[in-house]
Formats: sequence, structure tokens, C-alpha cells
Amino acid sequence: MKITSIETLRTDEFSNVVWVQVHTDAGIIGLGETFYGAASVEAHIHDVLAGRLLGKDPLRIEALARELVNLPMAQSSTGAEYRAASAIDLALWDIFGKVCDMPVHQMLGGLAHDKVPVYNTCAGYGYVRSNKIKPVDTWNFKDAEGPYEDLNGFMTDAGALAESLLEQGITGMKIWPFDPAAIENDGRFITAEQMRRAVEPFEKIRKAVGDKMQIMVEFHCLWNLPTIKKIARVLEAYEPTWYEDPIRMNSIQALSELAGSTSVPICASETLGSRFPYKDMLEAGAIGIVMTDLVWTGGLTEGRKIAALADTYHRPYAPHDCTGPVAYVAAVHSSLSQPNTMIQESVRAFYTGWYKELVTELPRIENGHVLPMQGPGLGTELLPQVFERSDLHVRRTAL
Repeated sequence: MKITSIETLRTDEFSNVVWVQVHTDAGIIGLGETFYGAASVEAHIHDVLAGRLLGKDPLRIEALARELVNLPMAQSSTGAEYRAASAIDLALWDIFGKVCDMPVHQMLGGLAHDKVPVYNTCAGYGYVRSNKIKPVDTWNFKDAEGPYEDLNGFMTDAGALAESLLEQGITGMKIWPFDPAAIENDGRFITAEQMRRAVEPFEKIRKAVGDKMQIMVEFHCLWNLPTIKKIARVLEAYEPTWYEDPIRMNSIQALSELAGSTSVPICASETLGSRFPYKDMLEAGAIGIVMTDLVWTGGLTEGRKIAALADTYHRPYAPHDCTGPVAYVAAVHSSLSQPNTMIQESVRAFYTGWYKELVTELPRIENGHVLPMQGPGLGTELLPQVFERSDLHVRRTAL
């Protein structure tokens, strides 16, 4: 079997998302996806990577994974080069599963779990739905499109939101109420009034549901070290499950200092590319929970190595999802196949909302747990109406 063409698809409406379809001479097509900088990723795929893929055997996934990042500018990054390689990697695993007529989680070694608990990232229907990528700019509040405008929910009535999630069996929620203060002050300091406002959601959650809800805190790498230490001390009273990306992931020493100053585990990081920075951070004791975004860090090939590395250091694995439907599907396959998976991120405003506008199948969630995908490969395809959209941009490179 040989790769005969590479096709990319992106839309104006969902402007952050780009899909990749890898076509073969056997008629099998693999689907991949990545997020942010869609046009840049598209250009790299066709101008650089297509020449390395066309005519090759798509089942030589390990060899191709190395070749796709065999570039001076694609070493342990999450730039366009790594995102492009990640999207293609997902498509290759999709082909592998389709050739063997088995789900990707089986190709990764089979189910390690029959189900995995999920937490709800409390985004809303418009979150990250524009080209804006700076925190707070991404919030995109708009008229409610359904019952799960959860970003506005955690900022206004986090207790009621926690109760709503528990009614669905979801016992974890991720919130980021410190972002407005970080953007206002450039992460350099936080005032007493800003601290009080940001802490209010935690108070409301604990008052409403007590310790029935896990609270994950997202900081989006926005703070300096002294200020995040101050915030961490205040939040410890509310027993958060983790602090995610509290500072920029460019100083192991600073991250280790923070980890040593708090009893709450540091979760890191969707912003890391490849397994190599994880190794350094794990060796330094800087992170307690290992998070990956498969469509930024090298795909399923690299993701399973990162999960195994985390297990070597007795750390749990928690895949990221707040990007697109194919990435979410891939993350679920990864979660269910890795023995040290702690929990899977999900966004109910997405999987009940715009994800359903784009793909044929999504993972089923029952009583707060995600279940295995069925069907060969990733188990999902782009809906026919995606190919009929007037705002669709398609580019193809063929043998």
C-alpha cells in the first residue's frame, strides 16, 4: 500500500481547525486534525511534508513519525511543523485501524479500561471559535445556543454549574477565573480585590456541593512565579485537584520551585511538544500529572510514549481536549489504552454542540465516564455536509 495524495480541509467558520485526509492506492483514507494556525499548518503539509509522504507505506508509522519532524525548526515544539506532523500521525493510525478492521485503541495495545472518568472543561459554545487565541479574547460570549454556556456559568454561578454537572454524573470541572486579572496585569501581580473575585467560584462550588466535585484550575501559563505562589497558597483551602500550566513551560527550575511550594499537583502540559521536555520535568519533580494534547505534541505515536514515560515516574496521564472533534476522538482512544490514565478532558458545550456539526461519530459519555469508540480506525469521519460548505478551503497534493 502507498500514500497517493494528501488533502487538507479548513473552513472560515471553524477557522482554527484543519483536517488532513491521507489517501492510499488501496482506497483507504485516513483522517487527522489539528488546531490553531490552520493556514500555516496547511502550507507546511503541502510545501514540505507531502514530498516526504507520497509513495510511502502508511503503515510504517514509527518511521514516518520521525521523518515528519526531521527538521531543524521542528524539535520539541508545538509550532506549525509539529501540529502538521501530529495531524498526519492521527490519519496514519486511522488507516492502520481500517486496514486491520479494528479500533485505534486496539492497535495501541487494546483496552486498559472499560471506561474512563471525564471532567468538564467549562467552556461555552463560542469558546475558541474565532482566530483569536489570547486568553479572555477566546471567550466569545454570545447569545445562548443551548443549556451549556458553562464559561459564563462558572464566572457567575459556579455552584449551580457544579450541581448541573453532578446531575450528569460528572464529578470534575475545570475553570480559569484568574485569567482576567492576569491579562489586566500582564501576570505580574494580583490585587486583593482581583483575588477575591477570582476565588468566588471556588467558594460557591464548595458551598453548593462540598467535596463531591473535583476542581481543576487552568492558568494558561499567564503568571510569574511569585504571584502564582501567592495564588496557589490561597486556593489550597479549596483543595483543587491540580494547577494546570501555572507559568510558562520554559523553566524547569521555576516549575520545580513552584511544585515544591504547594501540596496541589502541577499538571503540565498541553503546550509541550514531544516526549523530551516531559522527561526533564519528570526527572526534576516539577510535574505531578502529565497532560498531552495529541494534535500538538506529535500525535498518537508520541502520545503513547509520553504516557509510558509518565508511568515510569509513577505519574498519571490526562489527555487534553478543547480543540476539535477528531482530536477528541483520538484522545479517548489514547485514554482507554493507557494503564495510567487518570481522567479525560471533555467539553459538553462542544460534544453536544459544534463537534456534532462536523463528524459522524463522537465518544459516548455515560454517568460521567467515556466509553470506547466502535468501528475501525478512529471510528469517525467528516460529515458529507462539510464537503458541501461554501466556506470550505481544500488543497490537495498528489503523486
